[in-house]
Amino acid sequence: MSEYKERGNMGFDHNEIKELFLKDAFIISNHARIRMFQRNISTDDIRSIIAYWEIIENYPDDEPCPTALLLGFTMGRPCHVVIAQCEDHARVITAYIPDKDKWVDYRIRRD
Repeated sequence: MSEYKERGNMGFDHNEIKELFLKDAFIISNHARIRMFQRNISTDDIRSIIAYWEIIENYPDDEPCPTALLLGFTMGRPCHVVIAQCEDHARVITAYIPDKDKWVDYRIRRD
């Protein structure tokens, strides 16, 4: 995993997130569903990204569940997914194709 921006002390558990998706214990928020449709990102794309992701920003103090910004690739294109890791489920908050003018190597925000 690359270096990432972290707030707080806890991180995401890659295996637990993958397990929640394998068990279909995930929710896609209404906002995420709309944005996914607008950006042509499918639920299968999200599943693919979850299998092989990299945390680029971690927000363990977010409420009601810790969140993280993930980078993954689907069909050769980069995709950012904001996901919450809750006690008994994962929640997709949003998903988008990062703008290369706003990101360095899709991993670091440009100021």
